[in-house]
Amino acid sequence: MSWNTILRGTKNGLAITWELARVIIPVFFCVTILKYTPILPWISDLMVPIMKMVGLPGEAALPLVLGYFLTIYAAIGALLPLGLSVQEITILSVMLLLAHSLPMEAAVAKKTGVPVFGLIVIRVTLSFLAGFLFNLLL
Repeated sequence: MSWNTILRGTKNGLAITWELARVIIPVFFCVTILKYTPILPWISDLMVPIMKMVGLPGEAALPLVLGYFLTIYAAIGALLPLGLSVQEITILSVMLLLAHSLPMEAAVAKKTGVPVFGLIVIRVTLSFLAGFLFNLLL
């Protein structure tokens, strides 16, 4: 193994770390601040009935929505300060596995001729169905 390979790998690793940190760290701080305002509790109370069906607390709606509309990395940044249990993180992760970055993926699907609305409905529905099933299994 050459030093050139090690340097190139280190450079690429640092570039990826920086790219992810640019998303995760600001979202983490924003959610941490929101925890101390009436906004996050208000969102949580609003989402409790829906999130309860999949075994998640209301505040888990924030990382779920960020994952659906932005990226999984934004969802990670949002879930870290919430102090969710391993079971809740597992359920949320499975849900985001099935439906994430929907606007970007919808644009790609549109270019291939796939009906975008149907695709989004199917993915979000399957996401909640999987969350419901995982809640029963775990």
